[in-house]
Amino acid sequence: MAFTGKFEMESEKNYDEFMKLLGLPSDVVEKSRNIKIVTEIKQDGQDFTWSHHYSGGQIMTNKFTIGKESEIQTFGGKKFKAVVNMEGGKVVANFPNYQHTSEIKGDKLVEVSSIGGVTYERVSKRLA
Repeated sequence: MAFTGKFEMESEKNYDEFMKLLGLPSDVVEKSRNIKIVTEIKQDGQDFTWSHHYSGGQIMTNKFTIGKESEIQTFGGKKFKAVVNMEGGKVVANFPNYQHTSEIKGDKLVEVSSIGGVTYERVSKRLA
């Protein structure tokens, strides 16, 4: 499927501003700044398993079905219910404080989150 694969983060923009607007403490923002993130996506039709593997061994996994309500966990660790949609080839989720989109561009996974006029972008290269 289009999203299935393993991706390693290679760049990000507006990390500090975005994380501060989310309300994360400055020590957490600082500690997390240089963490290596590998994103593993498994897509089976409309069903997704989306895992972020962080250096240090922590894994955060969200499972969802396009168009159906699912429990999702945010960057900050909060859980909530949301409907994840597919719009123009992008996976789109409205989190409590921000909107998040993910898309595949060539061999890159591009994730964009926006809050209060600040747009955070993380680009990851395909490993497998």
